[in-house]
Amino acid sequence: QVQLVESGGGLVQTGDSLRLSCVVSESIFSFRLMGWYRQAPGKQRELVATITSGGSTNYLDSVKGRFTISRDNAKNTVYLQMNSLKPEDTAVYYCKADRNWLAYWGQGTQVTVSS
Repeated sequence: QVQLVESGGGLVQTGDSLRLSCVVSESIFSFRLMGWYRQAPGKQRELVATITSGGSTNYLDSVKGRFTISRDNAKNTVYLQMNSLKPEDTAVYYCKADRNWLAYWGQGTQVTVSS
């Protein structure tokens, strides 16, 4: 059973930075696509950023230029570097991995940005 464990969330102020980590229980070479999603209270879960096995990235418009997704295959880890955080970035952030038409999710990590 594939397990994804997120960490790095917390309470920060507007303009601060955080780096989220997602450690996968097995090699991430086989995952076609990995990504970060977020869900704020009362809202639907939305895609924040994705990265393919080849390193191509995609971002939600509102985070472009502020967030960066990356992967370290040797550490089986995907990162989300978040800079210039805003109160509207407050949400639970989830890591997702896609392989062979199956999707695996982590348990989420809370990010709260105070104004």
